[in-house]
Amino acid sequence: NIRKTRCLLPQGVTMICVSKFHPVNALQEAYDCGERDFGESRVQELLLKYEALPKDIRWHFIGHLQTNKVKQILPFIHLIHSVDSIRLLEIINREAEKIQRRVKVLLEVHIAKEETKSGFTPEELNQFIIQNANFQITFPWVEICGIMGMATNTDDEQEIRRCFREICAMAKQLSNHSGFLEHAELNISMGMSDDYLIAIEEGSTMVRIGSSIFGNRDY
Repeated sequence: NIRKTRCLLPQGVTMICVSKFHPVNALQEAYDCGERDFGESRVQELLLKYEALPKDIRWHFIGHLQTNKVKQILPFIHLIHSVDSIRLLEIINREAEKIQRRVKVLLEVHIAKEETKSGFTPEELNQFIIQNANFQITFPWVEICGIMGMATNTDDEQEIRRCFREICAMAKQLSNHSGFLEHAELNISMGMSDDYLIAIEEGSTMVRIGSSIFGNRDY
């Protein structure tokens, strides 16, 4: 499954193996195939897997991050994809300062036509940019690396493409303001097993793939 999926990915697109709800032995098998980027969405499950698996894995947190669990993952997390509020940014910055480690994050944006999804709306992102023009001074222990978002859960390809284009537009809006992105590289995390090829066509640089690699999850 990994080889088949990798053949479809262009150069420059990072594949994150979404390993949530899958057992450690499945992750080890993917690791043995050369994968190093794994995505988890629950802190407790992530901590158990972190202890059990090789330490050169790059762990991506992709689920809703509760503020009271931030400090548990900061010492080792590679990238937090799901920063959906200023409050969460403040806590990450505060806890990162305590351990003297800068933490890389993506801002989660919400453009899907579903109330269950979270993140900054286009209006909220614009307001955030205006109010935090000196972001690197206010949040010295947080490095914003780009945007994460999800398309509406639908079979309508045009609606999916519309969502992805809006996510990319929000990412460019962020990159147009100096003070947020410290490097030229803009990460756009969008696309999952059902729609990652469309996401890549629309500009994704990171795809989060689970079932196409590991099969159906055992909840």
